[in-house]
Amino acid sequence: MSDQRSPEARAAGPADPQDLHRQAATLEQDAAAAVAAAADKKALEAVRVRFLGKKGTLTGLLKQMGRVPAAERRVIGGRINTLKQQLQETIEARRGAIDRARLRRAMADEVVDVTLPGRRRPGGSLHPLTHAFRRIEDIFGAAGYEVVSGPEIEDDHHNFEALNIPAHHPARAMHDTLYLDNGLLLRTHTSPVQIRVMAERSPPIRIICPGRVYRKDELDASHSPMFHQVEGLVVDEGVAFADLKGTVVDFVRRFFERDLGVRFRPSYFPFTEPSAEVDVQCVHCGGAGCGACGRTGWTEVMGCGMVHRNVLEMAGVDAERNTGFAFGFGVDRFATLFFGIDNMRHLFDNDLRFLGQFA
Repeated sequence: MSDQRSPEARAAGPADPQDLHRQAATLEQDAAAAVAAAADKKALEAVRVRFLGKKGTLTGLLKQMGRVPAAERRVIGGRINTLKQQLQETIEARRGAIDRARLRRAMADEVVDVTLPGRRRPGGSLHPLTHAFRRIEDIFGAAGYEVVSGPEIEDDHHNFEALNIPAHHPARAMHDTLYLDNGLLLRTHTSPVQIRVMAERSPPIRIICPGRVYRKDELDASHSPMFHQVEGLVVDEGVAFADLKGTVVDFVRRFFERDLGVRFRPSYFPFTEPSAEVDVQCVHCGGAGCGACGRTGWTEVMGCGMVHRNVLEMAGVDAERNTGFAFGFGVDRFATLFFGIDNMRHLFDNDLRFLGQFA
């Protein structure tokens, strides 16, 4: 029978089976210790390569099988193959143990104590202007007024012409309008909503029109190029200036929750006749006179008057049968007075420290 061993094995001569048994036993002990000492998967992979890799210790033993006498080869070969299988199983078992240990650590680190109180998120708050709008709408809503809105981009007819302010009328300079390229404009007051309602409905009409308005004003402590107004309108048979006065006085006292003094001063608006400016007793000093009211004891808060006959007729209302009153005021002014805010710019700065006071 011819010798089936490799040339290297024949040149090296026969291997001692007992020596291979001792190497296998040593390898088994060393591998078991190395696997047990592997703290993570990276270390465990290094152990696998060391013992089971192409150049590993166990592979070296298998390469010596060609030098083992044929009579002993089956026994020692079986021992080494069994050792290889056991080592693979031991490594897999260690890998599973490492995974379980990592999971236990993660669970311990991420444990949730369900008995602890919940973490409360910071609460939001309404803007002071929103508070003011809601108070205004609640007061007039309880009196039977309907809240109506309209477009902020208006045409010249609704913003001026229909309100008795024709082209070249000096009152247009009072509004300092922001015109757009297409001939439209940003509304300078919410009165155009009143025109639209009168053109679409028949009396009786009882509405308020809240919204944003725009004028060429510089932003300072008491002015803004964008601010907020509420216009009110009542049209019906027999409406008189006394109804207007009672409405304004009742609203002011309900809004500020005080029995404030209210006075009416003759004024001029092209869309009302007669017209008046409304002053209220200073909410800061109660009329004694302070820096906030210019030492007068009074603060101007709105304009009002009986709806001009021309406005009624241009809107299609029978001016022989119906009369009406209108009023308009800045919500920003009412908000600053009610909350004691000394600078209107705070309403637009979005400073959370300021807004958080109105939670």
